[in-house]
Amino acid sequence: MPTGQVPGRGRSVDRLAYNAKMPSIMLFEPEIPPNTGNLIRLCANTGTQLHLVEPLGFSLSEKAVRRAGLDYHALTHVHRHVDLDQARAAAPGRLLAFSTRGTTRYDRVDYRADDVLLFGPETRGLPDEVIESLPTSQRLYLPMAPGSRSLNLANAAAVAFFEAWRQLNFMGAK
Repeated sequence: MPTGQVPGRGRSVDRLAYNAKMPSIMLFEPEIPPNTGNLIRLCANTGTQLHLVEPLGFSLSEKAVRRAGLDYHALTHVHRHVDLDQARAAAPGRLLAFSTRGTTRYDRVDYRADDVLLFGPETRGLPDEVIESLPTSQRLYLPMAPGSRSLNLANAAAVAFFEAWRQLNFMGAK
C-alpha cells in the first residue's frame, strides 16, 4: 500500500483504502481549485474515488488546490480523464447528474454502491446534452430557497455524497 504525508504532520501513513461500498464523485471540467481541493480531502477521509474530467480550469499543482486539499492527494484515489467517455469507462456505475435543472430531489433516490455522482463546472453547470442523455430519475437537484442561483460545488457534492453514504449505512466507516 502506498504511503503519503499527513498534511501538516510530516509523518508517513498508509494510503487510505478505497471503499467499494460507496459511490464515487465525478467532476466534469471543474474550474475553481479550492473546490476540487476540498473534494480531494473529502475523498481522502471517506475512502471514495474522485474522477476529474478534463479540461480542468487549473493545474493540479496550483497553490490554491494544495492549500485546500491536494496535499491529501497521496492519501486518496484521484483519477484524471481526457473526456466523459473515458471517465465513464473507468467508473461504469449508474450516473447521477446533479444540476439546478434536475428533476428529482437528491434525497428521493435509492442510492447504490456503484453510483457515480456527477457535478458540472462551477460557472455553467453540466451541458444540456449530458443531462438530457439520462432518465429523469437520474437528473438530481438539491433544494434551495426561491431565487437562489446555485450552491458551491464542494458543498453540493458533500451533501449529496453523505446522503448516498448514509443510505448505504456508512458502509466501511468506523
